[in-house]
Amino acid sequence: MPDIQEIAKTFGDILGVEAEVEDGMCEAEKERDLDVTVQGRPFKSELSMEIHFESLEEDGTALNHAEIVVLPEEIPEFTRTLGKNDLTITALHNHWLFAEPNIKYLHVQSVEKPEIFAQKLSNAISVLKD
Repeated sequence: MPDIQEIAKTFGDILGVEAEVEDGMCEAEKERDLDVTVQGRPFKSELSMEIHFESLEEDGTALNHAEIVVLPEEIPEFTRTLGKNDLTITALHNHWLFAEPNIKYLHVQSVEKPEIFAQKLSNAISVLKD
């Protein structure tokens, strides 16, 4: 069986964050420094990218998935880059009414080695604003 802790360390290193393993699932959170208000109030929660892998198989593949907060103007280039990296977009939606800017949450997933998913996702994230 592949060493999930070792894979999680590599996964986090590729994404530039610390990854944690619990109950056979790996989670990595990557913060976005965005200036957002909801109903005119400063909003800092739910501005991170949540990136996971789980159901690790003997061959090293896993179910990989992420929820990425994006600004409307980032969506075209980000989705093109995800497509070029063969990542499947499964949803694009809002969580908050009256958010300014009108942030969206984009979900992606794949079944492949987590390290490969992390590299593909890292490539795509590089087109987002710092």
